[in-house]
Amino acid sequence: MNFISTEGKQKEAVPFSEALLYGLAYDGGLYMPISVPRLKDRFWQNINKLSLTDIGFEIARLYLKDEIEDRDLRNIIDDAINFDAPLVPLHDHVHILELFHGPTLAFKDFGARFMARAFAHLHKDKDREIVILAATSGDTGSAVAHGFYKVPGIKVCLLYPSGKVSKLQEQQMTTLGENITALEVDGTFDDCQRMVKDAFSDQKLRDQILLSSANSINIGRLLPQTFYYVYALSQLGIQNKPVFSVPSGNFGNLTAGLIAAEMGMPTEHFIAATNANDVVPKYLQSGEFHPRASVKTISNAMDVGNPSNFDRISYLYHQSLDEIRKHISGYSFTDEETRKCIREVYEKTGYILDPHAAVGYLAGQSWLEHHDVDVPMIVLGTAHPAKFRDVVEPLIGKELELPPQLEAAMQKEKKSTPLDGRYEALRDFLLEDLV
Repeated sequence: MNFISTEGKQKEAVPFSEALLYGLAYDGGLYMPISVPRLKDRFWQNINKLSLTDIGFEIARLYLKDEIEDRDLRNIIDDAINFDAPLVPLHDHVHILELFHGPTLAFKDFGARFMARAFAHLHKDKDREIVILAATSGDTGSAVAHGFYKVPGIKVCLLYPSGKVSKLQEQQMTTLGENITALEVDGTFDDCQRMVKDAFSDQKLRDQILLSSANSINIGRLLPQTFYYVYALSQLGIQNKPVFSVPSGNFGNLTAGLIAAEMGMPTEHFIAATNANDVVPKYLQSGEFHPRASVKTISNAMDVGNPSNFDRISYLYHQSLDEIRKHISGYSFTDEETRKCIREVYEKTGYILDPHAAVGYLAGQSWLEHHDVDVPMIVLGTAHPAKFRDVVEPLIGKELELPPQLEAAMQKEKKSTPLDGRYEALRDFLLEDLV
């Protein structure tokens, strides 16, 4: 399976190993498969008998069988995804797909761990050190840091906005050391993302440093995220066509679900659930896409004002607004509405939502109110609520116990390098301090 740029200016397709390594295409576009392969009927007929890793192997093999032998691919997936993603009934026909049972307690463990192992396998013979460059608004940083920790031949540079991630998130990505460097940027996530994009567009820099990405701009992050959508359906039952409500920031998570649907996964609809950073819901309403500076919210991993993966969504549906609307609805909610949701869901069900899942829940409920259909609603639970204790605890009136991995991170010394929001500052650091 080869991959092609969403921009269309880079005409030649590239294998997965190259798309994984370079992240962005030469023309600045994002890589997508030339055509999305379909899973065969017998796969769907036997779905309830398959484990999460069985499903992951069958999906990944469609894309990677020409580059990674089956035995090696199976080992990569078994090692990367050694945790569950349970579908938890909440009330009525509403379920939470809990994606926070990995080592950093966030859904991004799926993509980051798979990427790290795929890198190690496909590029073990590289004669140059690879530098992974990634911007993070929260959980990406910790997932990438832990996924690539001590991987030989790879250094990781994480850019995060100072004062705009939770203390727990910051501790998880700034306390590892070794081959992990955290850059604390005086600015927003959008500044961090812009700096990373500028680095990938700087050919002089790339001639000197072998750069790769670990954000959801990298197709290697996106493919393993399709696994849990299909796994959700295997738990729900293939006879049901659910609506997926997806907490959305950079829109990689939603894009993965849309790709899963293109592979044949039965679905009713997708919902783009956002906080005040509502560029995509506004686009779905008006037909006009207007990126803007992000604003800080309590669901900080979604604080993105110019979501990169919108290009993939647009590409997938041939730049047709009507087609996009056919598959996706969008809703946005304020911090006040998010807090109220966390409190009310806890009082009603005893279940504790993190701020991101709460936005997803609100969007799911809004869609159900406007559609007279009796369908299952699956809300993606993207992070453990204990990662947002300062928000959640006052709302539910009790203290949350920290999982052991978070407790350990809080006891370690933070190590970060301050950086201003200019691209030149990042370039100078990479050339003078990192290599």
